[in-house]
Amino acid sequence: MEGDDLMSNIPDKKDAQNAIETLVRYIENIDGPLREGLLDTPKRVIDAYEELYQGYTIDADNLLDATFNAEGYDGIVLLRDIEFHSTCEHHMLPFTGSAHVAYIPVEKIVGISKLARLVELHALRLQNQERITKSIADDLERVLQPLGCAVIIEAKHGCMQCRGVKKQNSVMTTSTMKGVFFDNSEARIELLQLINNKLN
Repeated sequence: MEGDDLMSNIPDKKDAQNAIETLVRYIENIDGPLREGLLDTPKRVIDAYEELYQGYTIDADNLLDATFNAEGYDGIVLLRDIEFHSTCEHHMLPFTGSAHVAYIPVEKIVGISKLARLVELHALRLQNQERITKSIADDLERVLQPLGCAVIIEAKHGCMQCRGVKKQNSVMTTSTMKGVFFDNSEARIELLQLINNKLN
């Protein structure tokens, strides 16, 4: 069947290791056997990739399916400073930062660890920052159906730091505002104050 043919074309782990060995040989200009320090590099790289890109194996609907009754709470729920590591899809270089995820419940709330795991789900893929930001907000809106949700991400990008323009301290900020956070400036201002003010 056509679907089976497509599946058979997906590289397996050995194919992936061979591809990494080819890259190592290209980088080091090696025509003979790999030196001792590189012998296990292809396996180690693929093992690391399986961890770095495990976001492809997780489904947002399953992750967020354990919700609770909001019991009338209608204020902002904010999980701030969620650190994450991701990989730029353009150069396969890392970018690292913090995400701030907020929503205003109508009927459903979700455990706070799920918000952090939702950030990880999208970060642990080949990504761009804009897509991560929008995807987190889209998942919250679809599953929780809140009055509003917002995602703000700040990150430093390896592709800016170690190649190209080589700017070490530049920070990229992206945001997605939905529902009341988009429509109502007071809600948006309150959210930004919560993010920017360290509460004692």
